[in-house]
Amino acid sequence: MGSMERKYELCGPFLPRRHPSLRTSAEIVGEARRILRTQSTQRPYTPQDANRHLFPLSSVRADHSSRPSSTFSLHSQNFDIGDSRPNSGTRLSPLEHKRKISIPGRDDISKASPKPPDDPLDTKRGLRRARARLFRASSLTTLPPLPAHTDASQERFHQDRAKKLPSELAFVCGDHKEFSSVPPLATTRRSQSESRLSQSSVDSGLGSAEGPTRTRADLRGNGKNNKNAGADSRWDTIAPLLQQLKAAAAGDSCQDSADHLSDVCASLYDALAEAAMLGPHRCEKRSSVLRTLFRLIDLNSPRLHMRVAELCLALHVSGNNLLNICKLVFQISRNEANDVLFHNNSVLDSLLGLLLREDVFTCGEALFYCAGTLKFLSGNALVVQLLLDKDCMSAAHRFVQKLRKVDDDHVAIAGHILVQITATLRNLADHAKARSLFVSQSTMSELCLILQRYPADRDVCTNVSRIFSKLSSYSECRLALAQTPDCYQLFLELLTKHSRKQDLVVRVLFTLGNLTSKGDEARRQLFRCETLADTLLRLYADYQPREGGFSREAEDVLVKLVRVLANMCIHQDAGAALAANDECVRLLMETMELRSVEENEELMVNAAAAINNLTFYHKESSVLKCKQLDIAQLMLKLLLSSNMTAMHEATRVYGNLSQSKDVREFIMHNKVYRFAVTLLDSKNPDVCFSASGVLTNLALDPPNRACLSMEGAATKLTDCLRDLGAGDWQLSAQLCQALWNMSGGDAPEKLLDGEDRRSLLEILKSYLDENVAVKWTENKDYSKASWELDFRPVAQKLLSCFVVEM
Repeated sequence: MGSMERKYELCGPFLPRRHPSLRTSAEIVGEARRILRTQSTQRPYTPQDANRHLFPLSSVRADHSSRPSSTFSLHSQNFDIGDSRPNSGTRLSPLEHKRKISIPGRDDISKASPKPPDDPLDTKRGLRRARARLFRASSLTTLPPLPAHTDASQERFHQDRAKKLPSELAFVCGDHKEFSSVPPLATTRRSQSESRLSQSSVDSGLGSAEGPTRTRADLRGNGKNNKNAGADSRWDTIAPLLQQLKAAAAGDSCQDSADHLSDVCASLYDALAEAAMLGPHRCEKRSSVLRTLFRLIDLNSPRLHMRVAELCLALHVSGNNLLNICKLVFQISRNEANDVLFHNNSVLDSLLGLLLREDVFTCGEALFYCAGTLKFLSGNALVVQLLLDKDCMSAAHRFVQKLRKVDDDHVAIAGHILVQITATLRNLADHAKARSLFVSQSTMSELCLILQRYPADRDVCTNVSRIFSKLSSYSECRLALAQTPDCYQLFLELLTKHSRKQDLVVRVLFTLGNLTSKGDEARRQLFRCETLADTLLRLYADYQPREGGFSREAEDVLVKLVRVLANMCIHQDAGAALAANDECVRLLMETMELRSVEENEELMVNAAAAINNLTFYHKESSVLKCKQLDIAQLMLKLLLSSNMTAMHEATRVYGNLSQSKDVREFIMHNKVYRFAVTLLDSKNPDVCFSASGVLTNLALDPPNRACLSMEGAATKLTDCLRDLGAGDWQLSAQLCQALWNMSGGDAPEKLLDGEDRRSLLEILKSYLDENVAVKWTENKDYSKASWELDFRPVAQKLLSCFVVEM
C-alpha cells in the first residue's frame, strides 16, 4: 500500500493540489493558465439610424405625444419680426403720446449741440431705445433730442431741415433705430476705424471748424457725431447687401439664385463681423436685419437656410425665434447630404455655445433640437472631427451636468434632451481622441450619476449602456470605469429594473464582462454586491428558453451573461459560491443540453468555459461533485464537433474532471483519449497543453498506459516537446509529466523506440542547461522562475528514468 501511494505521488495528476502557502507566483500563474480562463466576446452591434430620427422605433418615446415633434414646417410668418434684441422677458408696447422736439433757437439751429447728462448711468437704455423708435427722419442720427419742448411749427421746420442733409449720412432703412455707440469689442480694429471715420466726417463738413477754441461740451458733442458718422460708414457696406436680400425676399429680383443669395448672406455675416455688430446688444438695426433674414426662410434652399441660421444664431435671437432657428438647423441636418453645409461656418460653434449659455427652464425645446442636430452630425466621421476640434466633449460634459441638476418640473424635457446628447456621446465614443477625453474629464462618472438621476428612463439608460459597452473595450476607459464608485451596484439595479429590455441588458452584461475579464479587483467589487447571484441567475432563467427554441436576442443575452459567470469564477470566493449554487450549475448544464455548437458556437464555448472554471472548486461541497459524469457526457457534444475552439474547451473540462477515477473510466470507455492524442498534432501550445493534461491523468491507471502507447501518445508528446517546448516551460513540464506517468515511474516501460528515445534524451539535456534555456524567452526573470519551479524537477526525474532504463 505504501508503494502504491508513493507511485501515485510520483505519477502526479494533472494540476496537483498543493498547500496554498507553498505556492510561488510562477505556480499561481501556471494554475491560472491551466484551469481558469476569461472569455472574450463581440461587442453588441448598434446599427446606424439611416433615416435620422429623433427617437428610434424601439424607443419608448417613438409614439409619445408629449415629446417635441420631429416633423414640422417653417415659414417666415412663424417668426417674431419684432425681435430686435435678445429677449429681456417683457415686450414693451409703443408709446401713445406725440413726439415733440424742442430747439433752443431758430437762428442757432445749425450750431445747436446736445448736452449730455451729468451721469451717463442715469440715461436708461430702455427709455433711450423706446424713444428712438419714435423718430423716423434719417437726419436725427446727427441731432439727438433736446430737453425743451417745441410747437408744431418748430417740429415742421426741424423735419424740413433734416431733409436737406447729405443723403450719404442717412440710413437706408429709416424706420429703424440708430447706432448709439461703437460696440465695446475689438479695440484695435475700432481705433483704426474711428480714425478713418473721423477724417471722413471732417471732409464731409460734419467736424467742428473752431479748432482749439472749442469748449468741452463741443468736444463731447462732436465726439458723438463722429461715432454716429462711423456707424453710417459701416452701414454703407451693410445696407446694399440687405437691399439685395429684401428684393429677393419680396420677389422683385427673380434673377437672383439661391446660391447667389447664400453668398450675399455670407458677405453680410462678414460685414457685420467686421463692424463688430454680431452678438447680443451690438447691432442697433438688428430688427431690420432679422426681418430681412426671416423672409428668406420661404425660399427652399438648404444652403441659403444654413446662412440665414448662421446669421440669426450669431445675432443671438431668443424666444420663439431661437426655437424656430434651431428647428431650421435640425431640418437641414436630417438629410445626410447636407452635412457638408456645416463646414466652413460658425453654426457648430453657435450650437455648442447654446448648450453652455441657455438653460432648460427657458429654452428647453430649442436645446432639444440643438442636441438632436448634434446627434445626427456626430454620425458623420468628418463632422465628428470638427466637433472634437471645437471642444464638443467639454461642452457636452458640462451640459450633461446641467441636465442632471434640473428640478422635477423640467425633468421630462431634460430627459428628451438627454436622449439626444447621450446618443451624441455614443457616436463620439468610437473615436480615439474622444475616448481620452471621456477619461480626463471624468465623463463616465458623470454618466453614472445620470443613471442614478434617471433610472426609470429606458432610452437614457440604453444610450449610456451603449457608451459604456464601447468604452469598456479599451483598457484606459475600462480602468476609469472600474474605479467609479458604486458602478457595479448601479449596473445590477439596471438589470433588475429593465430586465426585459434586451438591448439594454445585453450591453450592461457586456460591460460587466469586460470589467471582470482583466482584473481581480473588479471581480471582488462585483462579488461584494449582495444581489449579484440572484440578479444574474434570475436573468439567466428568464432568457433560457424552455419551449419554442432560442431567439437571437435571448442568445445574445445568454452569451454575455455566461461570460460574466465564467469570469467571476476566477475570483476564489465568487467561484466557490457559484460552484456550490445548484441553480447556477443546473442552468449551465441545461444550456449545454438544449443547444449545439452548430447553432451557437459562442454560447456553447462560454458555457463550457464557465463549467471548466467551476471545476477548479471541485470539493465535497461542490454541486459538480455529484454531476461530473453528466458533465463529461455533455462535453462529448463539443468534442465531436468540427469546431476546434469547442473541442479545446471540452478537452480543458476533461483535464480537470479526469482527476476522478469514474471520469477516467468514462473517457477510456468512450474512446475520448483518442481525441486527446490527436489534438497533440494541432501544434497549438494551448491545445497541446490541455490534451497532455488529460493524458497525464489517464496514465495514472496502469491499464490505460497500454492503450495510450498503442495510439502513439509517447511519440507525439516527444514531438510537441521538441517543437513547442523551448521557452514555454509550463507546457514542457506538462509534457514531461505525461511521459513520466506513462513510463510508470520507477518501473519504466518501453515507451519509445531507439531513435525516439535518443531524441528525447537530447531534448531533455538541452532544456536542462540553464544557460541555453534562458535564451528562448524575453522575460528572463519569469522564464527562470518557471524553468526552476515547473520544468526542471519533472524533467530531471524523466531524464534519470531513461538513463536507468538504457
